[in-house]
Amino acid sequence: MFVRGLDQDNLLLSRFIVTCSDKGLLDHATSVFFHKTRKNIYLYNTMIKALSSNSRVKDAVFIYNEARFIGLRPDSYSFPFLLKGVSRLGEGGLSFGRWIHCHVISAGFDTDVHVGVALVQMYASCGYVRDARKVFDEMPLRDVATWNAMISAYCKVDEVERACALFEIMPERNVISWTSLISGYAQVNKPCEAVALFRRMQTDGVLPDEVTMLVTLSACAQLGALELGEWIHNYIDKNNIHKTTSLNNALIDMYAKSGNIKKAIWVFENMKDRCVITWTTAITGLASHGLGKEALEIFSRMERAHVRPNEVTLIAVLSACSHGGLVELGLWYFNNLLPRYGIKPRIEHYGCMIDLLGRSGCICEAQEVLNSMPFEANAAIWGSLLAASRLYRNVEIGERALKHLIKLEPHNSGNLSLLSNIYSSVGQWNEAGFTRKVMRDTGVKKISGVSCIELNNRVHEFVSGNSLHPQYERIHEVLSELNRLIRVEF
Repeated sequence: MFVRGLDQDNLLLSRFIVTCSDKGLLDHATSVFFHKTRKNIYLYNTMIKALSSNSRVKDAVFIYNEARFIGLRPDSYSFPFLLKGVSRLGEGGLSFGRWIHCHVISAGFDTDVHVGVALVQMYASCGYVRDARKVFDEMPLRDVATWNAMISAYCKVDEVERACALFEIMPERNVISWTSLISGYAQVNKPCEAVALFRRMQTDGVLPDEVTMLVTLSACAQLGALELGEWIHNYIDKNNIHKTTSLNNALIDMYAKSGNIKKAIWVFENMKDRCVITWTTAITGLASHGLGKEALEIFSRMERAHVRPNEVTLIAVLSACSHGGLVELGLWYFNNLLPRYGIKPRIEHYGCMIDLLGRSGCICEAQEVLNSMPFEANAAIWGSLLAASRLYRNVEIGERALKHLIKLEPHNSGNLSLLSNIYSSVGQWNEAGFTRKVMRDTGVKKISGVSCIELNNRVHEFVSGNSLHPQYERIHEVLSELNRLIRVEF
């Protein structure tokens, strides 16, 4: 470019800056930018975008101010680039965001649709959804991207009902609108609503994309909806949707959580590209199916492939040892978290180790690990210790675990029930009866049992004592008939 006298061409330099930014040579791009004379707003916008994309918001603001100082007027691209950089900072970027918003208004771009979308996204990323809604409400013109930004803003802070209310009054919807709301429901553990919305999306004739499949598979995994998950897998294959690593990871997770571990491993084995999440998902799936040795074999293959495990991978490995009763191996992995893998043990690693020792009957050793923790034990850890105490009839540690659980989970009836069972198993009937009396006197009720079945790609949820299912009477007629047939048979 120098040799040919093109080093001062604004268009070519813009492309050069973009390439440098993509290749991690941002400092070089900045140097080239500052040596350029007679820069136009297009080149300034390119530099602002490059800096904002790399979370260097202060530098981007400096470039923006320089453009204003030399008399260049910012356009409808300048502000969105700045605001996207602020969005990456989260709550820490709010002061920058408000400052830019003031400049948006003074420059007369507060009615611009693209700038409005960027403002909504910025306030949402900073955690100020009310401000995002105020910007949305004051916009004279809104396109589908504006509505989608506001729906995503509500979903980001788990206000899915507000997102749904907005979704229902949208003048126009696209695949992003549907996907955002499906993702919102999956995120707040409402997989039934997520799946129902996906079906409605199909009825409306909107074709799902890769991201839609990803979030719907997540909902299927939560529900264990194998039929729907298989339908989505077939749809992906039939429509030649590109199977990214993330999509394959979601398929492995769905199959594992829906009970078909063989198909999960089949997907894993047929993947060309695997990342640490792929290996971790496969290990977790095998461990949850009680296939501890198979899970550890996958981990050995992962190490041979020179894929560096992360904290979650080692949680999965320790869980595999727990499910397989591999105490010595579990202790070795736990003791080598930092020396071999460079991972500082988290409370989840300690929890897995306590669970492993408790399941294997080493309850006193589990208690020692708990006492050595640099963390305050949570309900999950005390719960696993209580469950182990019941399994091996250790009343003393069971009572100690319950004292902590009552503080952490005062309304969980399962903990008191477990202690009552421990007393019963060792013949301490008076203590067992007293525990049941405490449950009655304090008003602690047993949590109703819930079961789900999948029929014709639809998940039906049944709660003990609940008669709200639309086919409740018909179900009871069939059950009565089955009971009658059983009595006749026997």
